[in-house]
Amino acid sequence: MDRSSGVEDLLKKVRKIEIRTRALSHQIFAGEYHSAFKGRGMAFSEVREYQYGDDVRNMDWNVTARLRSPYIKVFEEERELTVVLMIDISRSGLFGTSGMNKRDLIAEIAAVLSFSAIINNDKVGALFFSDRVEKFIPPKKGRSHLLHIIREILEFRPQHDGTDISEALRYLTNALKKRCTAFLLSDMLDVNEDGSPRYEDALKVAVNRHDLSVIEVYDRRERNIPDVGLVHVKDSETLKDAWIDTSSKKVRQAYMKWFSDMSESASRLFLKYKVDNVSIATDEDYVKGLMTFFHKR
Repeated sequence: MDRSSGVEDLLKKVRKIEIRTRALSHQIFAGEYHSAFKGRGMAFSEVREYQYGDDVRNMDWNVTARLRSPYIKVFEEERELTVVLMIDISRSGLFGTSGMNKRDLIAEIAAVLSFSAIINNDKVGALFFSDRVEKFIPPKKGRSHLLHIIREILEFRPQHDGTDISEALRYLTNALKKRCTAFLLSDMLDVNEDGSPRYEDALKVAVNRHDLSVIEVYDRRERNIPDVGLVHVKDSETLKDAWIDTSSKKVRQAYMKWFSDMSESASRLFLKYKVDNVSIATDEDYVKGLMTFFHKR
């Protein structure tokens, strides 16, 4: 396939995602997003004459003295946000058994969040990471900027295969000095041998600096090994391989327990640091998952 046809195919994918996700953002998510993610605080808007019931703490004493009549300051929500999409582009994202792999699902969810942010006049940036930060696109406004991010999600080829969520979180903490709304989109497969998350320390620092939410994507086949006899498997990130006897009930149960323990450890960690999170499978309607996520906030 020549380069021109490859670019044409990419543009078709971008356009397809734009049409589908922009419609969802306009029709469903923009209002929910606005309600779920508040601005940085209250900004001064104007002064007006005092009315019965107004909070006297908002009294503008200078104007009151000058006009010899009570006036108060009026504030409104400072709505504009800076949104950063933290995109996991490690090799494990290429796994999928239901017609859509995890990377494709991340791309669609990221596009929906981006269009929702743009509709609400927010800035959007993106951080692509594997076992290191591969690329950072600073937050900006505008459709062309947004489409650039979506193209990168679809086209970007990482230099490294592994996953290091801590590295991405530390970069976010250091790169953005002002508070932002960050979405970590990942399969969250970054754990110690016992299944405990490797990223707790970095998460603890990041949530104190930014409004961080986790959107975990997964494929159901990762959580349950089918009985298909003796199979040869390879870790897409470490490239370690092994033969597994999936006909063994003991083997299947041990794997399910490990995955269950890993998920429970992550859930306890998110609860401990008050991190909003949602898990969405590659074979389910992500609209429902995102709506549930927005309503929880």
